[in-house]
Amino acid sequence: MQGLAQRVTAVRPDLVNSDASFGELAWIWGKGHARQGGTWPRRLWFSGDVLVAWGWAYLPHQVRRSDGSVKDVTNAYLAYQVHPDHAALVDDVIGWYDAVAVGLERTVLSQSTDEFALKRWAAQGYETDPASLGDTADWTQLNQRDLSDLEQPVLPDGFRFRTADEAGPQAAVQAHVDAWAPSTYTAEGYEGVRRMAAYRGDLHVLVEAPDGTMAASTIMWLDEANKTAEFEPVGTHPAYRRRGLGTAMLLHGMHLARAAGATHMTVACLGAPGHPAARGLYYGVGFRPISRDMPLIKHAG
Repeated sequence: MQGLAQRVTAVRPDLVNSDASFGELAWIWGKGHARQGGTWPRRLWFSGDVLVAWGWAYLPHQVRRSDGSVKDVTNAYLAYQVHPDHAALVDDVIGWYDAVAVGLERTVLSQSTDEFALKRWAAQGYETDPASLGDTADWTQLNQRDLSDLEQPVLPDGFRFRTADEAGPQAAVQAHVDAWAPSTYTAEGYEGVRRMAAYRGDLHVLVEAPDGTMAASTIMWLDEANKTAEFEPVGTHPAYRRRGLGTAMLLHGMHLARAAGATHMTVACLGAPGHPAARGLYYGVGFRPISRDMPLIKHAG
């Protein structure tokens, strides 16, 4: 699946949505497969020995958070990817999804530039998700910048950069949980992330505060075939926001990614006007949007 993401990125990066990128696939599978994998049916389509399409359904399940709360997810969601040379397979993906999620409310992300797929989803009863409308809509844009001209990162006095290799697993997990609380992330989830072939502890960056708190963190996923790297996730402890830590960490990360062989960097964020924080952070270090997704829904029945 990551190999297909690489091949699509090479020819049509605007068709890679936020759930089907090289790094996002590793992040989602690594942190969640042990706990939730039983509710994740998948289907692969091949042309000869080459993967050309896949579907990954997320069926109803319970989500347990770090604050002890439990959320029941009652609908179905689909992530998918179809190589543009085999676009007609989207009909097979739709048919498979409708079969495994029969009787459920179904949501899916397609790309705004994928006119063929959008028509096929519409023909099968999928329509614009109301949650994707308005200033606080829930849709994602992919952003990119090249790494040819990078500023030097500047941290406040007393703060320093660390890698996950240096800081250790407990610090890496706590940094994420603090930034995203209440979070579903666990030590078990991090072990799954670390086992992903694309994971590199030297490209997992943290910012340590003077008191030893890991105040910010990000993982970079290096796609060597396309010489790109992706930030996923990116987060800052609430008590340490608005101090320039995110900006410094991203710049530092891009220097590391360039040294590792990347020539371009990507990062996804919410794109609607009512979600300016992350978008402003990424724009501030040179990112600009290259694509956006289109959330679709088909009601139960």
